[in-house]
Amino acid sequence: MTGALVAGLLAGYGIAVPVGAVATYLVSLTAHTSLRTGASAALGIATADGLYALLATLGGTALASALRPALVPLRRASALVLAALAVRGAVTAVRHYRGRRLATRPAPQAPTPARAYLGLLGITLLNPATVVYFVALVLGSRASGTASGPEQGAFVLAAFAASASWQLLLAGGGALLGRALTGLRGRLVTALLSSAVIMTLAVRMLVAPS
Repeated sequence: MTGALVAGLLAGYGIAVPVGAVATYLVSLTAHTSLRTGASAALGIATADGLYALLATLGGTALASALRPALVPLRRASALVLAALAVRGAVTAVRHYRGRRLATRPAPQAPTPARAYLGLLGITLLNPATVVYFVALVLGSRASGTASGPEQGAFVLAAFAASASWQLLLAGGGALLGRALTGLRGRLVTALLSSAVIMTLAVRMLVAPS
């Protein structure tokens, strides 16, 4: 059981720690909304990681083989969604900045925690490479295929907990960033920089070799 917990924690941090477009969006979202919204979005990402860890322990190589043909189109779909979010974030930031300066436009409505959770859950689920990653770890750690149900459950829960702790840490960083940059210009600059980073990462996902 201890081995399964440790393996799950390592797997969860292994997939969560590399900072990509989704993590960048999470930090930006929290900085421009609230810690509650950011925490909900963070749990959405962790839920997707936990679901893929569960699928990996249940499906193994059969699931990985079935998903492999869909890796490229789903990766491209994920990149397009992130690119759209980058454009929307930049446009919203500029409108907010101009509206506040001219005092003629109300601030845009922030997403609710529920919407943030579902949105980040959906974006993360568009990355089936995650389940391939978990499958490789699961098969490598129990080549004999004799892992018990409780051990599989411990692996999945540990992977979820590891991912959740890291994503919540990122959300907390975004909340601190939002408090530090309370001025209109500071928020505009950080929003535009974040959108540029997300767009760059999304383009790299689109042009990456199959």
